[in-house]
Amino acid sequence: MATHESRAKEQRAREATKRFQALGRLPKGRMNKTEQAYSLQLERRKQAGEILEWKFHPMNVRLADRTFYEVDFLVLHGDMRLEIHETKGGFTTDKGQMKIKLCAEAMPYFRFFKATKLPQSKGGGFVLEEF
Repeated sequence: MATHESRAKEQRAREATKRFQALGRLPKGRMNKTEQAYSLQLERRKQAGEILEWKFHPMNVRLADRTFYEVDFLVLHGDMRLEIHETKGGFTTDKGQMKIKLCAEAMPYFRFFKATKLPQSKGGGFVLEEF
């Protein structure tokens, strides 16, 4: 039987997890700072002719019952190749990492990248990792 102290500890852990998960949550269609920075990079690539178009949060991918992955950026190249780009600010939860991998496996006809923001101490910008 759980003690009052252990139940209180479990409750604090659940509340801390909820607070952590709520960080960075913005209304639908609004970009966080990492997404804004990446969108500027994509826009520069578009202006330079490297890509034709990009869209933010264009679709959700169903991974399982009541489990969806929301695509951060869909990127269209001149040869009509589509890529999915997921942005991260340097930290990914195990659940988030699993969703990225599941989405990449569920949609093998897309190239799939994780764009991780580098801190200014490491030069800033993004590192792209293909799945």
